[in-house]
Amino acid sequence: MTIESLIIWLVIGAIAGWLAGLLVKGYGFGLIGNIVVGIIGAFLAGWLLPLVGLFPGGIVAEIINAVIGAVILLLLIGLFKRD
Repeated sequence: MTIESLIIWLVIGAIAGWLAGLLVKGYGFGLIGNIVVGIIGAFLAGWLLPLVGLFPGGIVAEIINAVIGAVILLLLIGLFKRD
């Protein structure tokens, strides 16, 4: 992975985290927390979803994968975070 690829992943993950925070109401961690969750979700979904054949290749597919991963991760963390 080149440095350019890493930067692109981070930017896409940050955008995905922000979008996930907008989509998933009540489980947010604030802007910075959602961006971090988005970056982690982008890495996980970017690796896993193409393996199962969902949204393979392309920048639009990467953004969709990242948002799906961030939403799923945000929901899972929200389930365990309940007070």
